[in-house]
Amino acid sequence: MFLLLVLLPLLLTGCRSDERILEKLGMVQTTSYDLAENNRLRVTSCVPVIDPDSSVRRELLSTVTDSIKSARITFSRQTDLTVVSGQLRDALFGLSLAKAGLGDYTDTLLRDPSIALGVKVTVINGDASAILAKDYKPHTDTGRYINHLLEKEAAGNSIPNTTLYEFSRDYNDDGIDPVAPVVRDDGDKAVIDGIALFQEDRYMMKIPAQDGIFFGLFRDDLRQGEAAFNLGEEEGRPVVAMLSSILNSRKVKVQHLGGNHFKVDLLVNIQGSVLEYTGHHYLNKAEVRQGLEQDIADRITAKAEAMVRQMQQHNVDSLGIGIQVRNSLSYKEWSQMNWRDVYPQVEIECHTKVTIKDYGKYM
Repeated sequence: MFLLLVLLPLLLTGCRSDERILEKLGMVQTTSYDLAENNRLRVTSCVPVIDPDSSVRRELLSTVTDSIKSARITFSRQTDLTVVSGQLRDALFGLSLAKAGLGDYTDTLLRDPSIALGVKVTVINGDASAILAKDYKPHTDTGRYINHLLEKEAAGNSIPNTTLYEFSRDYNDDGIDPVAPVVRDDGDKAVIDGIALFQEDRYMMKIPAQDGIFFGLFRDDLRQGEAAFNLGEEEGRPVVAMLSSILNSRKVKVQHLGGNHFKVDLLVNIQGSVLEYTGHHYLNKAEVRQGLEQDIADRITAKAEAMVRQMQQHNVDSLGIGIQVRNSLSYKEWSQMNWRDVYPQVEIECHTKVTIKDYGKYM
């Protein structure tokens, strides 16, 4: 008993080296990365200030460095807090860095055991550090503001919810290229600017924000979303139909035409409710609804085929066509093929079926 009493204080003293006092931690929640001069890296981190008596709600730490990990060492010299990354929620990459390639940087973040796989990967159309340092009223924390903006839009499937895990998974898959949402500064607010499409880890092109839902329909199954369609004019007035509560199922059919020639059919089956219709027809008539369904389907198909042609021109397989072709071949056939050379020549056709499941109470 006496021996235990002597050893107990020594054991408790040893535990003090692992203790973390909340008030002394700088818990980074958002970090931006930009390409600086001489191929160096500008890193800016946002640390919330938890002192209730402080008029400042966040502290910005910034440095130009050669690597992500050395930036943390520099940050420790700029603050009296112990900088930790366990609460990181968003990684913002400037457009210039995205064009140069993000593979090395996402790999570094993934190797850190304190950083979660669910950290969001976002491309900033411009300078990422500038948008993170800017104050957007009434928001006191720009990093949290951007995080909530991304979550809200991803819930409606207008942008993908790209995490470190998903970006790395698609980057390392030889049958699909990664994507990420794009955000830009719009003066007094930050706005969703579209979807960044990558060739491996390099940014190549962007899907405009208003077309994000159409891209999502042909990339994956959706269980929520809404989209507006301009259906031309009636009596000099534009006719607009808006579908909400969209449910979508996607199928892909691959035909091997011999050699390295393939035909791929992308089929989507969409169900939705008419939230708005400015035409002069009554939707309680079956023939009118069928005509509206066909008009919407034709516009979705035209939009999708234009996007597919643009993706093939930039040689980005953001829809995962390669995965479907790979699944239709033997391992030997796929391994002997250079998909990057074959993909631009693949004959891809889009097919859309739209079903209006609800058209409102009043006609």
